[in-house]
Amino acid sequence: MNWFSFLLSQNGEKKKLNCWEYMECGREEGGKNVEHFGICPAFPDHGTCCAEVDGTFCDLVRGFIEKEFSGCRDCNYYLSEHYDKN
Repeated sequence: MNWFSFLLSQNGEKKKLNCWEYMECGREEGGKNVEHFGICPAFPDHGTCCAEVDGTFCDLVRGFIEKEFSGCRDCNYYLSEHYDKN
């Protein structure tokens, strides 16, 4: 489990992480991959529902993190408790 999953919000409840925090893709503003890939279109307002955003290029960036990626439905973040499926 990603160590970020253990972070708590100020009221003591588990903090819901944005995709860029959980996946550490570096496409958030100021991130390590912004120069090469640009800022992710999910940043800053759609970090918990990134699968619904066109142009996130997760499969491209995630190639550095995971060897196989077969779509959002198989993504560790999408399958986590952090993704907003409502």
